[in-house]
Amino acid sequence: MIFVYIALILFLVCSNIYFLFSKRKQSQDLVYIREKLTAILQGETTENIQVFTNDWETQKLLIVLNRLLAQKNKTTLTYTQLEQSIRRMHTNMSHDLKTPLTVILGLSEALTVNPNISEEEQNRLVGKIHEKAQHILDLMNKFFDLAKLESGDLDLALSKIQLNEVCKNNILFFYEQVTDKGLEVKIEIPDTPVYVNSNVTALNRILHNLISNAIRYGADGQVIGVNLRYDDHHAWIDVWDQGKGIKERAQKLIFERLYTLEDSRNQLYQGSGLGLTITKRLAENIKAQISVSSKPFEKTIFTIQFDRIPTVS
Repeated sequence: MIFVYIALILFLVCSNIYFLFSKRKQSQDLVYIREKLTAILQGETTENIQVFTNDWETQKLLIVLNRLLAQKNKTTLTYTQLEQSIRRMHTNMSHDLKTPLTVILGLSEALTVNPNISEEEQNRLVGKIHEKAQHILDLMNKFFDLAKLESGDLDLALSKIQLNEVCKNNILFFYEQVTDKGLEVKIEIPDTPVYVNSNVTALNRILHNLISNAIRYGADGQVIGVNLRYDDHHAWIDVWDQGKGIKERAQKLIFERLYTLEDSRNQLYQGSGLGLTITKRLAENIKAQISVSSKPFEKTIFTIQFDRIPTVS
């Protein structure tokens, strides 16, 4: 019987020792986690907290903390990118506004200091002033449109529309411009009605931007096209040309806010970097997706994808 008591006492002693060591190890782990977390937050690093432990609760705590750190790093990166974007925006906006304003001031000064200027010259200068003022107004409208889209303040109600007619109307809108440039137009629009839930105003603006880009940047290819495709579940509108194309790196960045290149197809407002960004935001707001692929002087295609409404037989 005495051996049983001795064994029991030894078991209790060992259990207490193990408990004390476990408690001590847990305390050390918690101290390390606190110090490491403090260092990460103060140092603004992207580290994770790593602790080798058998304690399940400590492991769960580490999982949650590392998830929070990952989210914090993501938020910090997003904030940094936004901050850089705002700086570029200020620079671009300042440049784009300064140029036409300088022209307006110069032209108005010419009208003021030359009272004997001919009526014909006066009309020419006033026309130039009006043109530059309109340019500034259009630029500001684009900027505020983008701000509304990104803040969710622009209400774009969706309804059932037929893509066939929308495509035809938009290519007809550019008939004179295409004719003046001597471009060939290839249109592939099926006879079968293709319906989607969309917003006509937003879609017209998207197609207007893409077709005008194709005419401007694809003119050297002498041909532009608009295709409408569909299957049982989706519909696609392709706006394409055979011009100089877009470099591979630019294809990944072309829709980013304020991204510009000398040969960028984001031509609106001379490098303001708003045109294709607005196009993408509009597509997102009408539940569509937009993408681009390009091979110089072979084919550059902007594609809008929709969820199709099946035609009832």
